[in-house]
Amino acid sequence: MMGQATFEGRHAREWEAFESWLAARERLRKARAGVTPTGALRDDEVPSAYRSLCQHLALARDRQYSPDLVDRLNHLVLRGHHALYGARGSGAAGAIEFFLREFPRLVRAEWRLVTAASLLFFGPMALVFLALQAYPDAVYYLLDPRQATKLEAMYDPANQRIGMRDADDNVAMFAFYIWNNVKIGFQTFAGGLAFGLGTLFFLVFNGLNIGAVAAHLTNVGFGETFWSFVSGHSAMELTAIALSGAAGLRLGGAVIAPGGRSRKAALVEAARPAVRMMIGAAVMFALAAFIEGFWSPLRVVAPQVKYGIGLALWALVIAYFVLAGRGDAR
Repeated sequence: MMGQATFEGRHAREWEAFESWLAARERLRKARAGVTPTGALRDDEVPSAYRSLCQHLALARDRQYSPDLVDRLNHLVLRGHHALYGARGSGAAGAIEFFLREFPRLVRAEWRLVTAASLLFFGPMALVFLALQAYPDAVYYLLDPRQATKLEAMYDPANQRIGMRDADDNVAMFAFYIWNNVKIGFQTFAGGLAFGLGTLFFLVFNGLNIGAVAAHLTNVGFGETFWSFVSGHSAMELTAIALSGAAGLRLGGAVIAPGGRSRKAALVEAARPAVRMMIGAAVMFALAAFIEGFWSPLRVVAPQVKYGIGLALWALVIAYFVLAGRGDAR
């Protein structure tokens, strides 16, 4: 077992950096101005540093290191928990703080998992789309013929209600899209509990399915109606699926490799950032459903206008996750 002196020597700088960030944050809250001092952690490094600190506390307790060291780490963990998850306002103010700062910071902090989930989702989608351009009949290995016929009817240019059936209205479709999006997101997220295998399956499966639908409708000549329909809500919906996958992979990682903790303790710790990411993804799913229910089916708007707005929304989503929440952590 590692001795206490070696343990402290190995991790002392991490603890000091986290303590420096806490002190800087407290000074900034009082001053309401300034920049994080040199030597403190960057904001996007804080969640990872906090998780390491929690693990160090668990190890110090398990190895029965001195009460002084355990108390110090426990104090840092409590201060860190309050800073990251404590009350930051309630109601609308708390929600605004979360979406303006905390959510994009969390996504940046989990960039490795977000990248992995995006590759597992968008990769199969792109590959099957390209493959079906060369072998269009192979689509029936992925889509049931009845499903393909139903999709063709929904996106036929002669259909006055693109993406909708005759008996549907905008409100009914909005409710359906919310239910469908939440189902996909929850399956992808909760699948992480099965050693991450469920998350892997749903990311790849949904990527293949979406790619097959897009390829088939493009191949049968309904590309303009399909692409103009999906362009508006695709940024929100597809990004939310990838984020649900990243949250599921976080859970799967805790189950597979709990480190020096019990699986339960590792899962509880991993659930904190994962659930917060899912809260953000859920709001994105709801926004996507609103756009899909009320904007996407409109025939009075030219496809070129829909494409332009769709591209603008993609640029907005990317800019949000790259730029939002940078600066002081109040």
